[in-house]
Amino acid sequence: METFSASSVRAVDILADLISFDTTSSNSNLALIGYIESHLAKLGVESKRIWDDAEEKANLFAAIGPAGPHGVILSGHTDVVPVQGQQWTSDPFVMTARGDRLYGRGTADMKAFIACSLAALEFADLAALQRPVYLAFSYDEEIGCLGAPRLIEHIRSNIALPAVAVIGEPTSMGVVGSHKSVHIYNVGIVGIPAHSSAVHQGLSANTLGIRLMNILIQIADRLASPEHHNDDFTPPFSTLTIGLMQGGTAVNILAADASFAFDLRCLPEHDADEILAPFYDEVEKIRLSHPDAVIVIEPKAMVPSLARVSGGEAEALVRKIGGDNADMTTVSYGAEAGQFQRAGFSTILCGPGSMEQGHQPDEFIEVREIEKCMRFMARLFTEMSHPAAEALS
Repeated sequence: METFSASSVRAVDILADLISFDTTSSNSNLALIGYIESHLAKLGVESKRIWDDAEEKANLFAAIGPAGPHGVILSGHTDVVPVQGQQWTSDPFVMTARGDRLYGRGTADMKAFIACSLAALEFADLAALQRPVYLAFSYDEEIGCLGAPRLIEHIRSNIALPAVAVIGEPTSMGVVGSHKSVHIYNVGIVGIPAHSSAVHQGLSANTLGIRLMNILIQIADRLASPEHHNDDFTPPFSTLTIGLMQGGTAVNILAADASFAFDLRCLPEHDADEILAPFYDEVEKIRLSHPDAVIVIEPKAMVPSLARVSGGEAEALVRKIGGDNADMTTVSYGAEAGQFQRAGFSTILCGPGSMEQGHQPDEFIEVREIEKCMRFMARLFTEMSHPAAEALS
C-alpha cells in the first residue's frame, strides 16, 4: 500500500465512522448528524440543525472563521442509496479496506467528501482564517434533493454574500460545471372495476396507464434523436424513463387502480413542461373521454440543472486551489449544485471518487482520491487565510 499523509489517514478513520451509520434515505440521519456535531464541538465549532417537518432528519450548517463576504461553502449530502437487492462481498455499513480501495455504502457517493472536510479542520490553522469556510450537509439528496432548499435558505439568510459553493459529489477532483435537471413524478389512476367479460361496465386503470406510458416512451424516443443532442453530456440528450408501475388484482378483472413513476432528466437548455406537453395533452383527452376516471399526477422531485458559467468565481477558486486547467466537464446525474446556483451562489462540483462506483454493490473509493481531496482542502484553508483583497474577486 502507498504511504499517505497523516491528514488522509485521519480522513479515512472518519470515513469509517460515517459509513457505520446506515443513512439510507428511508432512515433518519440524526445519529450521523450527532456524530458530526460532536466532532465540530471538540474543535470549538458551533453548528445548527435545520430540520425536516417531522424532525426525523436534519441538515447541518456550521461557519468557521470570521463573518464576512467571499466565503466558501463545502456542501455534501448525508444520505445514501439502498443496498437491498445488491450482492455485496462485505458488510456495506462496515468500511473494509482491500488494497488501496475502501469499500462501503457511501464511500464514493459521498461521505468521503464529508470526511475530508471534517479531517481538514483538525489540520488547518482555523485562527488564521480571514474569510469564512462553511459546512453544509443535507438530508434526502438521493430522493430528490429534498433537504437542500431549507439549508440554502438558512445560508442565504445568515451569511455575507457573495460566497461560492463547492459541491463535493464524486468527480475524481475534476471541475464539473454543469449537470442535468431532475424531475420525478408519480401518476395514480383510478378506473372502474368489472369482470373482463363485461368491458362495457368498467374501465381498466391499467389500459389508461399503458396509454399514458406509451406517450412517455414516444417523448423519450424524440429526445434521443440527434437534433436534440448536446455532446457535452453522456448520454447527449435529455432522458425519460419509467421506473415503477403496478396495477390490477387478477387477470380477469378490469383494474380498479394503477400507478407508475417516471424520471425526466433534462439538459440545461431544455424545459420539462415543454417536453411533457404531449403527456399532459393525453391526460386531458382521457379525462374528457372518460369523465369517471381519475388521474392524479404528483411531482415528487424538481431539481434544477446546473448551468455552465465559464470563468465564474467558483470555477476560478477551485482551479487556483487544485491547479486543474482541464476543460470543465459535465455530469448527467442531478445534484444540489443547481439549487445553490439558482439561489445566487457561484457553484461548481468537485469531490473525491467516481460516480462509476457510486450506487453499485461493493461501492468503493481509492485512498489516493482521499489524498487528492486532502491536498485540495489544505490549499483551500491556506487560500482562505488571505484577505479578500488578495483573493479572487
